[in-house]
Amino acid sequence: MKKSRKLRVPFRKNRSKRTRIDDWTQRFEEHGFEEESEISVERIGGKSELSRRRTVIGQWVDSSEEHSFNILPEVNCETILSGRVLCVHGASSIVQTDEGQIFQCVTRRILKTLSTEQRQPVVTGDRVLIRPAEVVVEGINEAMIERVEPRRGSISRASKHRKHVIVTNVDQILIVASADQPAFKPNLIDRLLLTAEQNGVKPIICINKIDLIDKAALQPMVGVYAQMGYKIIFLSAETGFGMERLRRQLANRESVVTGQSGVGKSSLLNMIDPALDLRVADLGSTQKGQHTTTTAELHHLSFGGFVVDTPGLRQFMLWDIIPEEVFGLFRDLRPYENRCRFPDCTHSHEEDCAVKNAVAEGRLDLRRYESYLAIRYKN
Repeated sequence: MKKSRKLRVPFRKNRSKRTRIDDWTQRFEEHGFEEESEISVERIGGKSELSRRRTVIGQWVDSSEEHSFNILPEVNCETILSGRVLCVHGASSIVQTDEGQIFQCVTRRILKTLSTEQRQPVVTGDRVLIRPAEVVVEGINEAMIERVEPRRGSISRASKHRKHVIVTNVDQILIVASADQPAFKPNLIDRLLLTAEQNGVKPIICINKIDLIDKAALQPMVGVYAQMGYKIIFLSAETGFGMERLRRQLANRESVVTGQSGVGKSSLLNMIDPALDLRVADLGSTQKGQHTTTTAELHHLSFGGFVVDTPGLRQFMLWDIIPEEVFGLFRDLRPYENRCRFPDCTHSHEEDCAVKNAVAEGRLDLRRYESYLAIRYKN
């Protein structure tokens, strides 16, 4: 453990602006202005809300994964418990300690006011240190999150130009798609695969509702992913097809289940472990899902390991992947990178491009190439 020391760190402005006084007449009629003192000095600060810096006692964290708060505030270890965040509801987090106790926690102010690009300082899956409250209120154990430990294996997306961490500290991501109702969306799968590759999380493609169509109809598209080495699991929450294989894949592992709304993520989890009893709903008339799951929540599995059920996705904008990095994250395109005529080839308009030639000759899938262009130039 590195020795704690004083550090200068940027903070957000943590004071809201004063409300404009608009009841001068009423105040004058009730109290007058005899006790009001004149303002003798007015100061105008030149610093913006994100340029403030303060001194804290803590440690810088050197981590291969970039995350928003890289300060570990100093804590008193005698009264601290270690635990994991099960879910986050607004400003409140549910944390389970290593001993199995459940606490409803608020977050320490220093973590909420650090200047970061992240939407929330605490997310589902975080390892945290908490300080229990001295008094139990109405049978609820309350505590304060004092520190968030360094992360690994995070799944994040961009949301209003900020980093939205969906879940962290996972080993694998189950990308659930639907064979039909709603329609199969390979472009969303591509984006999730890129995020998994970037963050060192093992991706597994799960295709649910396989009972609604002939499996041969999906074989050409699924075969492209299989040739790249991605594991594919066909499933049906209605008939139980593939459930045993899915159960073996989740056993004793730390997983997150994600995908578009309405594909049956919660239904699949209920099938492999009925004790979860997750809330589900019909697809609805729009065929787009009804967002029955509203927040990412960590669940312990009865056969070992845990899984995080997440809300359905309508879109997935990539975070921290610049256009020049996109090509290297496409497994099927990457082998052609050094065969182009120009070393800085973007594989879009240049002549003698090995990637374009491979697509024209049928050695690369046209849809995957178009997906690359869409992500690189539109994200």
